[in-house]
Amino acid sequence: MTHKEIAVKKSGFIIKETSERLAIAAADMFADHARTCILEHGRFAVAISGGSTPRAMNKLLASEPYHDTMPWDKIHIFWVDERCVPEEVSTSNYGNAKTDFIDLVPIPKDNVHPVPVNVPPEEGKRRYEHELREFFQLTRATFPVFDMIILGMGRDGHTASLFSGQTSLLEDKQLVLVVKGGDPDVSRLTMALPVLNNSRQTVILVSGKEKAAVIKRVFSNRSDSDRLPIQMVQPQRCELIWMLDRDAASLISE
Repeated sequence: MTHKEIAVKKSGFIIKETSERLAIAAADMFADHARTCILEHGRFAVAISGGSTPRAMNKLLASEPYHDTMPWDKIHIFWVDERCVPEEVSTSNYGNAKTDFIDLVPIPKDNVHPVPVNVPPEEGKRRYEHELREFFQLTRATFPVFDMIILGMGRDGHTASLFSGQTSLLEDKQLVLVVKGGDPDVSRLTMALPVLNNSRQTVILVSGKEKAAVIKRVFSNRSDSDRLPIQMVQPQRCELIWMLDRDAASLISE
């Protein structure tokens, strides 16, 4: 690849020179899509992720120009996945999001929809599925349609809390799953692939040279049996947008 910045979408890619510029581009996309959805149907329902790259975007949302110009009263925040740990623990996606931006912006409390982790995992799963069904007014056989889903990617190619080799990757009926694994190796609640693949806009944010080898593998020709969880994110309603910094994209050939 060339060393100049590529700042336009190319075959589903947006590549930025640095992780800082990547975070700004992601925050701009979040803000633009939120305003468009609110104009079209009165609200913006987004499911966000933990991890260092999505968090960099989240932190920007608490600063200008986003803090004072976003229609926060019409934005609803959900979580793609969550570790079953108290929000005070440093690995809590909800706890980190509260610190990063939720407690710093004028979003109504009722617009924030954390994954229930103060109950046993199976009960938390039941409650979160119920909340999704109520919010989106779902019939039994349908899946929620988020306006936007923002995903990260681990060094092993996992996304949300969907890990290679787990039966969770095959689930096609439930909305929320109980899984165990990752770092730390704790119980987690995660949205199933049919939910992740049913969004109006799906964005994967990846930064860092340590992710470059996995990104190269993702875009190489491999059989279905070799697919990583991130490769199973295949939205049905929209183009999948990969947003990478230069380090993460360094092993992809133009």
